[in-house]
Amino acid sequence: MLLIPAIDLKDGHCVRLKQGVMDDATVFSEDPAAMARHWIDQGARRLHLVDLNGAFAGKPKNEPAIKAILQEVGEEIPVQLGGGIRDLDTIERCIDDGITYVIIGTAAVKNPGFLHDACTAFPGHIIVGLDAKDGKVAVDGWSKLTGHDVIDLAKKFEDYGVEAVIYTDIGRDGMLTGANVEATVKLAQALRIPVIASGGIASLADVKALCAVADEGIMGAITGRAIYEGKLDFRKAQAEADKMVNGN
Repeated sequence: MLLIPAIDLKDGHCVRLKQGVMDDATVFSEDPAAMARHWIDQGARRLHLVDLNGAFAGKPKNEPAIKAILQEVGEEIPVQLGGGIRDLDTIERCIDDGITYVIIGTAAVKNPGFLHDACTAFPGHIIVGLDAKDGKVAVDGWSKLTGHDVIDLAKKFEDYGVEAVIYTDIGRDGMLTGANVEATVKLAQALRIPVIASGGIASLADVKALCAVADEGIMGAITGRAIYEGKLDFRKAQAEADKMVNGN
């Protein structure tokens, strides 16, 4: 079970939002590359980057910060990136720059053909991000709920060849109210590919709750506000997850 620190980028800074609201951003660092190094030093084995400006603009907007992070990380651990990735040229550029996994969210829901092409062109590098509320998928920075059932859509994308699904409960993200373990398990049980949990992880108890169901197909959990505000000790939480899942 990987705990994956989130580095959310807005205007070149590392921030956190509450429920995806751009005007409700807390700046945690002016130096995202130093933040990436901090999490690696704390034992992170993967990083989750989100270009928040890019997500709203529909094209990458924080490339200097992303490149600085990749330069800092080198080949130590994989880095996954989402936010504003809408075409194959952008994916190719990201991978060339050193991104291991490209996350496609809104574009996958609105344009499944693009996701299919991406999986074909870049096998092993595409993760789909599904943000949902009450089982229905949301798009456009969570501003619009669709009628799509999250499990039906995930199964369809699994057939395209995505590496994993990041499942975010948007009612909980950035709110420190605990992960939606039940919904995450339900999704993981329906798929053959791994699920990465996201949204609401607030404490070691949440990490333990996810570790307890890791064998259902949950490979990791993205954590943000809790580790930045000191409510969750990242190093201790990853060590506890390793102990619970691997017995070491």
